[in-house]
Amino acid sequence: MKTAVIIGAGPAGLTAALELLRTTDVKPIVFESNSFVGGISRTAVYKGNRMDIGGHRFFSKSDRVMDWWTNILKLQGAPSRDDLAIGRKMPVYAGGPDPEKEDRVMLVRSRLSRILYTRKLFDYPVSLNAQTIRNLGFWRMAKIGASYLKVCALPKREEKSLEDFMINRFGVELYRTFFRDYTEKVWGIPCNKISADWGAQRIKGLSIAKTVLHAFKALLPQKKGSVRQKDTETSLISEFLYPKLGPGELWETVADEVRKLGGEIRLNAKVSSFEKEANKISAVTVLIDGKEEKFSADYFMSTMPVKDLVADLPDVPENIRRIANGLVYRDFMTVGLLLDSLDIKNPAKPGTPESKLKFVADNWIYVQESDVKLGRIQVFNNWSPYLVSDPSKVWIGLEYFVNEGDEMWNMADKDFIDFAVAELEKINVAKKSAVKDAVLFRVPKTYPAYFGTYKEFGKVRDYLNPMDNLFLMGRNGMHKYNNMDHSMLTAMEAVKCIRENSADKSALWDVNSEEEYHEGKK
Repeated sequence: MKTAVIIGAGPAGLTAALELLRTTDVKPIVFESNSFVGGISRTAVYKGNRMDIGGHRFFSKSDRVMDWWTNILKLQGAPSRDDLAIGRKMPVYAGGPDPEKEDRVMLVRSRLSRILYTRKLFDYPVSLNAQTIRNLGFWRMAKIGASYLKVCALPKREEKSLEDFMINRFGVELYRTFFRDYTEKVWGIPCNKISADWGAQRIKGLSIAKTVLHAFKALLPQKKGSVRQKDTETSLISEFLYPKLGPGELWETVADEVRKLGGEIRLNAKVSSFEKEANKISAVTVLIDGKEEKFSADYFMSTMPVKDLVADLPDVPENIRRIANGLVYRDFMTVGLLLDSLDIKNPAKPGTPESKLKFVADNWIYVQESDVKLGRIQVFNNWSPYLVSDPSKVWIGLEYFVNEGDEMWNMADKDFIDFAVAELEKINVAKKSAVKDAVLFRVPKTYPAYFGTYKEFGKVRDYLNPMDNLFLMGRNGMHKYNNMDHSMLTAMEAVKCIRENSADKSALWDVNSEEEYHEGKK
């Protein structure tokens, strides 16, 4: 039997392993450097409370991915406990499991994301409604409208940077009001220093025109019963799927299935070097429990950061090493806070089910306030009520974007938690006295960045692609800011290459680049 070494047990690595077992006679051996599977799509657990590191909506334009997820976890067959408590009507599916009685269930959740700006909440994406007008005031609204009309009337800017990309779609004033500060928190540098490629991958279909059209459609009678929403931009979806116990539940289930079908998953196993013969990888050396072991295989599928992959390869030209070494990653810290209450008000209309909630209905809140470092707030109760051990408490995540080794990254846990709580109180979201418990998680190499030597990344890709049996997959594996479903699709395309014995890897790189993938390739 042929074998494939898979580096990384995140969404791309585990998808590749299961697809190999389902569609080929190739045995996968997965090496994961951490003690858990799922990568940044794991579920962290603290004293019975569960945290989604980064927030993962299970939604895709690809029917193949949606079907793949619901094949692993069946759709709920009854409302979840918070839906029952407040009388919210959500779609249920005959024959599905009851989430009150069973784990490993895919819930259907309502989506609400908003922007905190000038201590007020705005719809995300920004809507032209009475609340927005009241919050901004007439003068600021007039400036936003005038700058947008100017963009529509004049020739578009050449899109050399992310700033150009956003201004072309939203106008200068709207960009400065709702996009610039948050985006610069995420990346740590000005938007005019970031490649426009980031916008092309993350928000390429979004515009004011589509947002207004979506808002108008929302006023019309809605057909219920499907979460596919294939004709809706990802940022505008109203519902999404979500595992009862967080995203890690799905990937732990996939890992169980991989083992059941004969695949291997080795945790705490770090790949440290590669061996090459001609244009192929012949073996990897893996550090397992402090001991080095060498593994030969027919195929090698990598989700490890390209920077590390190139560093571990032998005989790499100096220019390729220079470019790979100059690739930049943004790192992530999140503080989990258990609270008695939130000060921020629930904006739901009186009489609606959401108005009965004890706290805001948001999944997450983007913090556009320039006087704090805090980037985003997750309300885990609204992702799944089962993430919280005590439903009377509010369980939130405060998200910070940092560089590994910088001042914030190196702060002692208690000092950083105190810093985060003080920022939360400063922006009037919650008081320090409401905090009952807290925990901090650091996550390195969370976001591949579109600056540094990124403009030369094509040379690294061109150097690695001719290695017949090496396949790059996933977010860090391709240095591409993919969503979870896009990472899975790259793995599926890599398995297809192996299954069809094809040397053409272009379909892997087309995922989330070509319009057909963004709009719903099956």
